[in-house]
Amino acid sequence: MKKGLIVSCQALKEEPLHSPFIMGKMALAAKMAGAVGIRANGVEDINAIKKEVDLPIIGIIKKYYDGMKSYITPTEKELKELIEAKIDIIALDATFDADLELLKSLKCLYPNQKFMADISTVEEGVRAEELGFDYIGTTLVGYTDQSKELNNFNVLKKLIEICKTPIIAEGNFDTPEKAKKALELGAHTVVVGGAITRPQLIAKKFVDELNTIK
Repeated sequence: MKKGLIVSCQALKEEPLHSPFIMGKMALAAKMAGAVGIRANGVEDINAIKKEVDLPIIGIIKKYYDGMKSYITPTEKELKELIEAKIDIIALDATFDADLELLKSLKCLYPNQKFMADISTVEEGVRAEELGFDYIGTTLVGYTDQSKELNNFNVLKKLIEICKTPIIAEGNFDTPEKAKKALELGAHTVVVGGAITRPQLIAKKFVDELNTIK
């Protein structure tokens, strides 16, 4: 994975761009812009993206289960689906909400597979390094109960200082200036999603600003 921009090409079922075809074209547009990698959700989207680009892919499967806080590749079922799809890097929720036994088993079961830990606190990042993850991402900073008051830049900076594992900046690095700052701090790469690939969110920023006119 080269240093630079990874574009997260995702659209959930309730979103207007939900379609493997559209996500494939979104990935192609990202490559044309100079992206060094793609993050994608679901085997269908991943397979469509593979047909369009030859960039490294960080694959996840978002799945919600009753009684579980973890939803990014949360169980062995989703993990096996991604393994069978031959993903370059598989990302999992590696917060304190995740299944610790699953996280511990990854490198034993799949020693040749690259894994990314999606974490929300410095402590979770340190644990992910101890568990042998190949990459650590700040993906869930601000999205868990234990990280609601944390600043994504502060978590990123601390992890870069204390971890030897490459740190990926992800989660609300939603402007070119923030992405640049993340790399300047020493992030291995930076992942940007909704600010690029979710037009309903991009348009809403304009609408909200225009609605402030008296």
